Amino acid sequence: MKLVVGLGNPGRRYAGTPHNVGFMTVDRLAEGWGCRMRRSIRFSGRLGRAATGAGPVGVFKPGTYMNRSGTAVAAVMRYYRVAREALLVVSDDADLELGQLRVRPRGGSGGHRGLASVIEHVGGEGFTRVRVGIGRGSGERDLVAHVLSSGSEEDRKRLEAMAAEAAEAVRCVLESGVEAAMNRFNGRRY
Repeated sequence: MKLVVGLGNPGRRYAGTPHNVGFMTVDRLAEGWGCRMRRSIRFSGRLGRAATGAGPVGVFKPGTYMNRSGTAVAAVMRYYRVAREALLVVSDDADLELGQLRVRPRGGSGGHRGLASVIEHVGGEGFTRVRVGIGRGSGERDLVAHVLSSGSEEDRKRLEAMAAEAAEAVRCVLESGVEAAMNRFNGRRY
């Protein structure tokens, strides 16, 4: 089984914020695959499983808050015996311009605490990631305020569109491979 994880923070307060674009992407995937995300006490999050053209895929949203995502992700991987190479993580990235996607077969955290937690708890960097550019906001706002604010109606619509593109990038990785997804999605803005 492959496992797609969207990083974010649980709760209504964080829904629709740039920091939760990983959750939004996983929701899009689950909806498209017709799989239901169920609350899992065992794994501290919401988990669904789907039969796709690329084989069985688990979709997971950790409920442990962003900075401790790795503990929940590692628990799911152990239980389902998911190899690190079969893990794909979707996260926001403030260092990418708003609307830019970047697919990578491996790499560091880039200062993202959620990714750092996953790297620490799964035992290395050898997993695919889809990073969704959210920018750093306007100059007068600090980064924390930017990533945790829901913004305007236009901002929320743009986030939804970016989540849809990120979901398409995940499907491309699963069906055609990381290199094909990199060629198709990296460097484009949405």
